[in-house]
Amino acid sequence: MGQARQAPSASLGLVLIALAAVAWGTTGSVMTVLAARAAASPLLVGAARLWIAAVLLLVALLLTADRSHPRLSQATHGPSRPHGSRYSNLGRCVLMGGCMAGYQAAYFTAVTLSGIAVTALVAICSAPLMIAALAPWALGERLTPRVRVALALGVVGTALLVLAPHGALDLTARLGAGALLALAAGLAYALYVVLAKATLARMAPLRLTALTFTVGAVLLTPAVLSSEAPLRQLALGWPWLLYLGGVATAGAYAIYALGLRHVPASVAGIVTLTEPFTATLLGVLLFGERLGVTGVLGALLLCAALGLVLGPPDAFSGRLAR
Repeated sequence: MGQARQAPSASLGLVLIALAAVAWGTTGSVMTVLAARAAASPLLVGAARLWIAAVLLLVALLLTADRSHPRLSQATHGPSRPHGSRYSNLGRCVLMGGCMAGYQAAYFTAVTLSGIAVTALVAICSAPLMIAALAPWALGERLTPRVRVALALGVVGTALLVLAPHGALDLTARLGAGALLALAAGLAYALYVVLAKATLARMAPLRLTALTFTVGAVLLTPAVLSSEAPLRQLALGWPWLLYLGGVATAGAYAIYALGLRHVPASVAGIVTLTEPFTATLLGVLLFGERLGVTGVLGALLLCAALGLVLGPPDAFSGRLAR
């Protein structure tokens, strides 16, 4: 009976995570428009999207606070929970905010050093591998053979898909430094996911996401202040920034947290590879990029990986004994 109830929740969780990844996949195209129309600094964009997301999430949290279900409220904030546990949850939110700020700073700095292709390749492909490595140790998740195959197909497919439009790369010290920063961004994201998965058992998704992005926005504020003519950049790019902050950040991460509650972190890492698939599709449709045989093969491998994890949820629901 319990498994029958869990299956729809897991399926809905997968759908929510996939929708979040699709929203994230639009950020590259929006960043291209911002750079062209507003000469927007990548770091300023990262900070602005976090601030917009934080404000919207805090407003949503205030508007829904009094309407929370009593049982949910008691489960997350009730008097029976020790104060130490609340402080522990707050500490995790601070760590997650630091991870999100670190991700933005490392990722966008890497873009300026090694370009979008290398940064996306290293950051996006490394994150699911790191999550899969951390999840058994930190969360007690068991990686089933099906998940391992999906992870391999997804990472290889993503690599082929990302590199296809760009061809061979010139190995330079600048590119190497950018790749290391992209690797740091992948690690920051992986830590965010693992911490979020652990904390969602004790805290409501909206509250968790709102607190996390508020911390991240505060930590990235110096990036706005140090940018050249930040007010001019914000004035020229505000419609696109509102989309990034409201839809691709606040909305996407809110539904991602909802989905992550019902899906193992390792599986969520694979499903988020929908992001580069979306970004590549938009590049082909909007900017005339060509995939070629390599890109098509990568897309097929990625679709196969997603097909594996979007199948019956009981195939990846195993956990290690705690």
